Amino acid sequence: MGFKSQISLALFVTLIAVSYSPDSAIAQSNSNNQKQSASKDKTKPNQSSNKSLAQKQSNTKGNTKGSSNSASSKTTKPGQAGKASNTANANAAKKGGNSNAAKKTKDVRVTVTRPANNAATGARPSFATAMGLRGQYDDLSLKSSVAMVVNQETNDVLFEKNTGVSLPIASITKLMAAMVVLDADLPMDESIQINAEDARSYGKSRLATGTSLTRREAMLLSLMASENRAAYTLGRNYPGGVSAFVVAMNQKAQDLGMRNSRFADPSGLSSNNVASADDLARMVSASYQYKAIREYSTWPDLTMTINNRQQTFLNTNRLVRSGDMDIGLQKTGFISAAGKCLVMQANINGSPLLLVFLDSVGTQSRFADAVRVKDWYQQIDPSDIRPLRRLM
Repeated sequence: MGFKSQISLALFVTLIAVSYSPDSAIAQSNSNNQKQSASKDKTKPNQSSNKSLAQKQSNTKGNTKGSSNSASSKTTKPGQAGKASNTANANAAKKGGNSNAAKKTKDVRVTVTRPANNAATGARPSFATAMGLRGQYDDLSLKSSVAMVVNQETNDVLFEKNTGVSLPIASITKLMAAMVVLDADLPMDESIQINAEDARSYGKSRLATGTSLTRREAMLLSLMASENRAAYTLGRNYPGGVSAFVVAMNQKAQDLGMRNSRFADPSGLSSNNVASADDLARMVSASYQYKAIREYSTWPDLTMTINNRQQTFLNTNRLVRSGDMDIGLQKTGFISAAGKCLVMQANINGSPLLLVFLDSVGTQSRFADAVRVKDWYQQIDPSDIRPLRRLM
């Protein structure tokens, strides 16, 4: 074999060796990894029942054009974008050494699915639910477990549903607290201060410790915005303190004939504050005789300066804020044991009616129930209504 032939053979062997070098093998592995990653990123059919059509289209684009499109559906906090990018690049480098490797898309939850029952969340059911009262049928299809409609002038009961049980009444308690304060004839312009005891009564409040306000402002916030610290400080600043205040509340209940009621605190946070629908109708009718309670409970909103900051408080009853009904007095309430509650005095179709709704399902259902009663009463001739009984 000649010299030239030997050189040609050596070059041929060298070319073959280079074609099978480790770098070439890594590059081939990177290409395969990208194909596998892109295959994994494709959304499977029916992967999530909560995903909207727009989200599905966004994921499809992300699979065909790269991972940058799918990242836009995730909100990143300021200062974390660089960290997220660095982390993604590091992960890509570990997998294949290529920063352009496709990122795995994440499903974005676009709807909220609420648990079907309290057992799913571990929340305690309301007393009415535990007693089997929730979901019972009535002629008006109300969502409240307990409901009552009474003509205020005649005391005729026009509609009732599960009215024979005493249940927690939550912040409806504040109507009784307001009557006790007004009966004591305490100076309404006297300045009172939120202290540590008031703060311990309820954790979340814009009335911070040290806030000064008049007794009138405390009552207004208690009735309008259902401010728990305001209600508690009214009781604490009563002669004899909270204990004497609670005694006066129970005595007032007896005076009004509320035989199935009991009060344990001024705000209604205790589930030991209980009453029947009959008793609540009596309490609403009695509260209506106080001008201050009528005005303060139907006040739409109030802006106050607290600790050098303006704070706006809204009425907890959306029917008051919207003006959908002629409401003379109202009070809402909620704790887990009571469910959503509402009592009102309203003029409907020329008649003053007392409305009671306890343990309503959902945040807005108690207000919807009040509207259902209004629509029902407006569609009939009041003279054609046969009273079920008379509230004694």
